[in-house]
Amino acid sequence: MKILKKIKDGFTMIEIMVVVVIVAILAAIALPIYLDYVQSSYAAEARVTLKTIYSAAKMRFQTRGGYPSDIEQLEREGFMDLERSTKLKWQFELQLPDRVTATSTDDMQGGGGHRVSYDGQNGKFTGYGSPEESQ
Repeated sequence: MKILKKIKDGFTMIEIMVVVVIVAILAAIALPIYLDYVQSSYAAEARVTLKTIYSAAKMRFQTRGGYPSDIEQLEREGFMDLERSTKLKWQFELQLPDRVTATSTDDMQGGGGHRVSYDGQNGKFTGYGSPEESQ
């Protein structure tokens, strides 16, 4: 007597649905982490530039006896030189001696209107791309 075996050629609908649900759960967990990482990377350029601006402003204060009124003054006097691409992505505001703030323009990949601030008194960054903002 021959025993007939049923040949299984593929996956059942239930198996496929279980895999889709598992992938959806993993995506739901990973997506917020990824978006925080992307924001932080967009803001990294602003953070580096803010710290550079703050240092240049302190150097100008020590050599000339006053804080600059804007970024252009620091550049004209030779204390720093910002790249054109950075100026297109971010607008900088000096609130010295305490704070320097950058606001993103529409040319930045993450979109316009995001603010990053550097507090020179305690050396902390706040705003876009910071852990406090994503909570």
